Amino acid sequence: MGWAGQASVLRAWEEPGRLSVVSPIRVVTLHGEIDHQTGEVLRQALQVTAPPGPRVVADMRGVGFMDSTGINIFIAAHRDLAEASGWLRLTAPTTPVLRTIQLVGADAFIDCRETLRQALAS
Repeated sequence: MGWAGQASVLRAWEEPGRLSVVSPIRVVTLHGEIDHQTGEVLRQALQVTAPPGPRVVADMRGVGFMDSTGINIFIAAHRDLAEASGWLRLTAPTTPVLRTIQLVGADAFIDCRETLRQALAS
């Protein structure tokens, strides 16, 4: 399936009547599959050049599949954000995606939350 049309896969949370952009937290909404074909789009979306303490939430509700490419990208993003005194949180991963995250033990150091609201809470 890929990234829902390849170009519109990632977007800031801007849907009317829903949660808005919560500054200074960047929310990246993901749809489709995270694999070697879509990894670069994800990598770019997770890069933050903001002031110290950048915070990123990846909304995973729309992701049906993730391979080691995604795991490696999230681990690198977690490391980069932590080095800048920030953090990365994953929210609402689907069962197959959560299984992959847990299989490699990434849930031990990357914060996973059940809902977007929980991920945005301090």
